[in-house]
Amino acid sequence: MKKLSTLLLAMLGLGTACSQAQHEVDVFKTNNGKEVRFHALMHASIRIEFDGKEIEIDPVRKLGNRTTDYTLMPKADYIFVTHEHGDHFDPEAIRLLSKEETMTVLNGRCAGMLGRGEVMKNYDQSHFPDGISVEAVPAYNTTEGRTQFHPKGRDNGYILNLDGLRIYIAGDTEDIPEMADIRDIDIAFLPCNQPYTMTTEQIVRAARLIKPRVLFPYHYGQTDVSALPSQLQADDIDVRIRHYE
Repeated sequence: MKKLSTLLLAMLGLGTACSQAQHEVDVFKTNNGKEVRFHALMHASIRIEFDGKEIEIDPVRKLGNRTTDYTLMPKADYIFVTHEHGDHFDPEAIRLLSKEETMTVLNGRCAGMLGRGEVMKNYDQSHFPDGISVEAVPAYNTTEGRTQFHPKGRDNGYILNLDGLRIYIAGDTEDIPEMADIRDIDIAFLPCNQPYTMTTEQIVRAARLIKPRVLFPYHYGQTDVSALPSQLQADDIDVRIRHYE
């Protein structure tokens, strides 16, 4: 597993409307010295800067009373969409972020709705220029009464490899058995939003199974995730709570 080196943490206050200048930023270095910067936009929307490239995860302009103005951000080189729900898939945000050479990666349902993009299904792997590769992994509900939210086989999580730095973006999922096969993760984004994704107990089990160096709980809505850092302290997992409500 690559050693992580945290360079900078910008902790800035957030109002009810998020602007570009107010997003929290975590910065890491790969072993080859390249910077990877994570901007906590909101909920499941993440902006990643890597070696001069812009990567957007599930870009969404508005959620409740929170907004992200993508017109203030650089155009994306890569856009990854996990699934079709409105808090993850926003065609207008994708349009605002796109340029002619933007690579948009989606599951089959989203590609059909958008009318374009590179389709990846569970277990597909793709290698892009710029030292970037990605694997699509399963993301689904298992608890009785929840399986209709995210049925097995439809949605994606993604494992991004940026110059050897392995980042697991889980999408909307519970602590599924397939997580036992997810190894050597440096940074994990795990959802904690009942009843659609994981309970706090499930996210603890998932984190202990995956064993990331750094964990960002995200997509957590009104779920109280404040106890997670202490719950996982003995597991040597650095839990960072950011504004991913």
